Amino acid sequence: MSNPSWITQVGAIELAVGALSGWVVWMATDTDWLKKIGVRSPRRIFQAHLDLIIMGVILIAVGTAAPDFPAPWSYFLVIGAWTNALLFLPAAWSDKKPTDLKAIVAQAVSFSLVSIGTVAFAVDLLTGG
Repeated sequence: MSNPSWITQVGAIELAVGALSGWVVWMATDTDWLKKIGVRSPRRIFQAHLDLIIMGVILIAVGTAAPDFPAPWSYFLVIGAWTNALLFLPAAWSDKKPTDLKAIVAQAVSFSLVSIGTVAFAVDLLTGG
């Protein structure tokens, strides 16, 4: 592949960040250290790690299958792929679902971006662009 699409490139970066975040997951097995920095839900760190990897692979697949996937759908998908994963991290410092309006709106927007982007990708791919 000589010139991968920008979506594939962003996906490769997200995949690499996800792989590197495995070090954080490994460090998160030290519950005493986590308690010292205020982490209440270490599982959220693991969820962010997995989601970074999964979303990175999704972006690589989309960018490979549809290198000319049009804007704004491609932007929706890329932004949503990053925010979906990273929004797990603030939740690590709480032991319940966020009730703050800003956090709820951020999650709703992020999920909406991924939902719209993936449906647009499927339509684009199935209709031949």
